[in-house]
Amino acid sequence: MAVVMTAGVSLFAPHAGHAADWKPVRPINLIVPWAAGGSTDQVTRVVAAEMEKALGQTIVIVNQPGASGSIGTMSALEAAKDGYTWTAGAAQDLGAYETMGALKTRLSDWHLFLSVANVSVLSVNAKAPYKDTKELLDAMTAQPGKISVATAGVTSSGHTAMDLVAKAANVKYRHVTYDGGNPAVVATVAGETDATSQLAVEQADMIRGKRLRPLAAISDKPLELEGYGTIQPLSQTLPGFTAPANYFGIFIPKGVPDEVIQTVEKIWKENISTSEVVKKYAASRGAMFAPTFGETAQKAAWPAVQSNAWSLFNSGKAKVSPDTVGIPAP
Repeated sequence: MAVVMTAGVSLFAPHAGHAADWKPVRPINLIVPWAAGGSTDQVTRVVAAEMEKALGQTIVIVNQPGASGSIGTMSALEAAKDGYTWTAGAAQDLGAYETMGALKTRLSDWHLFLSVANVSVLSVNAKAPYKDTKELLDAMTAQPGKISVATAGVTSSGHTAMDLVAKAANVKYRHVTYDGGNPAVVATVAGETDATSQLAVEQADMIRGKRLRPLAAISDKPLELEGYGTIQPLSQTLPGFTAPANYFGIFIPKGVPDEVIQTVEKIWKENISTSEVVKKYAASRGAMFAPTFGETAQKAAWPAVQSNAWSLFNSGKAKVSPDTVGIPAP
């Protein structure tokens, strides 16, 4: 698999005793700050359905895309701190909003409940002339800024991954943004763009259906995709290339009642960490099953936050130097 859990730490950070279980008396709003069908939407719906069983209450998924996920995230941050409004996404995005000047929030402002780690894949339209990674990168070298790459926008997983590729290969590309990972993938399938660097979970069906040609997992390890086979790592073409694990999950703002967090931690440990449904989702979509919460989750997500924030700043896409908002250079 293309990502590895942080070594040397336990899967779950212990909590100082659990109070009585929280029993929500009305539906919980879970804001997905990206379009329906994308990576965040997919895994959030799977996990929310599992949580509903344990909570005995409905979790309403609200898609609120815009501004690279910051609009929906802001809605959750500004909602009443009663435990009934959560959000979701990639921790690396959550940690970069302040650097982007999009939203004044940091990773430490949130309780993280991570479920999977995702891997980006560099793919092209099935009819594109590029048969392997080298051919695509050679074209980008020959035509700087001409080869179009679809992503879910600045700070998205796909954009972060493609910037890592561009830096490692010393190439320039034309960035075309969409409201989510799924629209970006569909655009590449339709021929609107030459390539996409979105996550495997968003591309899986189109790769299996031979509508997209995967050239490389944007990683230093091969990616096994159920129903397709092995996607070779980018490091095979660019020796020495690495990328930090990209963790996704549900985020609850700090300041909500303690019993809310204690109950969700209990569910994460007893239900989500053993969920065959979530495991099956991960296996079928090319993701890694990686449930964790608390300080362990903060530590696991941090390398990708650092990489993302500094990549955005060094490429001129971020307004604020990461080291001024508590993110030292990796």
